[in-house]
Amino acid sequence: MQAFFQLFICFAVQQFVLFDFNKDADMRNWNVVDDGVMGGLSAGRLRINEAGHAAFTGTVSLENNGGFSSLRYYFKPLETSSQSKFLIRLKGDGKNYQFRVKSRANEYYSYICDFKTSGDWQTIEIPFDILYPSFRGRTLNMPNYPGKQLGEIGFLIGNKKEESFRLELDKIMIE
Repeated sequence: MQAFFQLFICFAVQQFVLFDFNKDADMRNWNVVDDGVMGGLSAGRLRINEAGHAAFTGTVSLENNGGFSSLRYYFKPLETSSQSKFLIRLKGDGKNYQFRVKSRANEYYSYICDFKTSGDWQTIEIPFDILYPSFRGRTLNMPNYPGKQLGEIGFLIGNKKEESFRLELDKIMIE
């Protein structure tokens, strides 16, 4: 019996909350990065709403070669080799978004996964191994996210059209 219990512990998945959005959450390491870095006119905003959720809202503009708004969370790299997926509780507006990760904040590329929101609260499950490497909209000829280390996460909207958006975030977990 003891050997079975030890074996179970070895294979038990560790789940932890990477970020819990609430009225007391420290939002200092969350940053909005819009296409203004390239001359665009998109405008995103992040705030904690009355319900205690993060609200990433704004407009995407195609003027001046624009077309995206993103939200990024920087942190000291975490060792994640015992986890295999992200679980994100969110409420979108029915639009498509990208979830983006980096092993280290200074990597020039991101590993990304597209997802569609339903307009209701939902939990999006994103396995590490489906996150593919991309730089400025181009898929790179590299392996998918190895899942050993995590140093940045983010969200991006860039559907190649002018639109307003609203994405509410409750929790981001790793399992």
